[in-house]
Order: sequence, then C-alpha cells, then structure tokens
Amino acid sequence: MTRLNKIKKIKKIRLHREGTNILITSAAILLLINAAVYFGIENKIPFYIIAFISTVLYILMVNFFRCPIRLYDGDTEKLVVAPADGKIVVIEEVDEHEYFHDKRLMISIFMNITNVHANWYPVDGVIKHVDHHNGRFMKAWLPKASTENERSMVVIETPEGQTVMARQIAGAVARRIVTYAEKGEECFIDEHMGFIKFGSRVDVYLPLGTEVCVEMGQKTTGNQTVIAKLK
Repeated sequence: MTRLNKIKKIKKIRLHREGTNILITSAAILLLINAAVYFGIENKIPFYIIAFISTVLYILMVNFFRCPIRLYDGDTEKLVVAPADGKIVVIEEVDEHEYFHDKRLMISIFMNITNVHANWYPVDGVIKHVDHHNGRFMKAWLPKASTENERSMVVIETPEGQTVMARQIAGAVARRIVTYAEKGEECFIDEHMGFIKFGSRVDVYLPLGTEVCVEMGQKTTGNQTVIAKLK
C-alpha cells in the first residue's frame, strides 16, 4: 500500500476502531439500565438523574475513542513528531537497557483520560524491532513506569540511518496496549502506531545530540507537534 493510499485510509477514520465493541456494548447496557428505571419506578426523578449520568459517561467514552483527522503539513525529513496528545513530563538523558544498552535522550508524553489515545509513528522509516513486555500497572508518570509497567516498544530506523524507539506504557488505569507495528514494514508520520486504552504515556528514545524542540510541561498534539530534530 502506497503512502498516499494509507493517508486516504486514515482520513476516513472518525472514531477509533479500538472503541467499536466497547461503545456498542456500553450503549446497550446503559439503555437497558435506563429503560428498567423508567418503566420500573413511578417517580421519574431517579430516572432523570441516571439518564443524565449515563449521558455524561457515554460522551466521555466517545471522547476517549475519538480519532481526529491529522496529516502533518510539511517536510518530515529528520523531524520527530509527538506520537501522542498529552503533556511533556520528561526530557533527560537516560541509560536504556532493553534494546540499545547505551545512553539515549528520552522525551516522555503523559496522556490523561481526556486526551486522544491513538498513537502515531514519531518518524518515517523502517520498523526494525517490535516487542511487548508484561509488567505492573503503576501510575504512568512515575519514573519506574518506563521499565516496570506493561509496555510495548517499536524501534524505527530513519531514512538517514538514525534509530529511534517509541515505547507505549500502560498506567494505573490503562490495562491494554495495542500495537500495529510489524518488523520489516515501512512506517510514516501520519500513520497510527497503536492505541492505549484509558490513560498512559509514550516515551521516545533518541540519539544523543538530537535537538529538543519542546520543554517540560508543554502540551503536545499527536502527529502535529515537533518534539525534536535529528542530526
């Protein structure tokens, strides 16, 4: 599939497919609960309260699984874009022990429950490695979450020969990481790398000397915010 065809496919997405079953099941359950209250109680005040709460909950769920149309407008050469919506919580040099076994620049984005939870590839390139590690479900903003929580890693080699890793990390609420990447495939900014359900974070590991384009606490927009420039 060419990049143009992939982009056309992405443009059709409105709600993420990861939410389809959950949204249908939740709608059915909420409708049954509201119907039971409406027909089972003469006093309609409890029904109005439950109906209001149900509506709010469902809107939050739809909001969580929304998948906005985003195409990066510009040259992507040597650029690293945010793989997720959220907030920058870490910018530091760290020792990466699971794949590189050397020192890397790590930029971390924390996603709260209101953020879009689709994840994009941070760079163009070829997927060199994909791996999943079972682990704990600590709060995603804790430093140990990067290496102790359940996580998936995607290693990408850019056209210039640089190697970048994106690590999806589950949080205290998130219990399922979905990764679409497959070893050997080409990947592009604008494509979905995966999805994390209900709050989490994404770490990006970059070569030392990479120019950082964001600052601590800055909000990011997935597939839009440039977080770094490779050498």
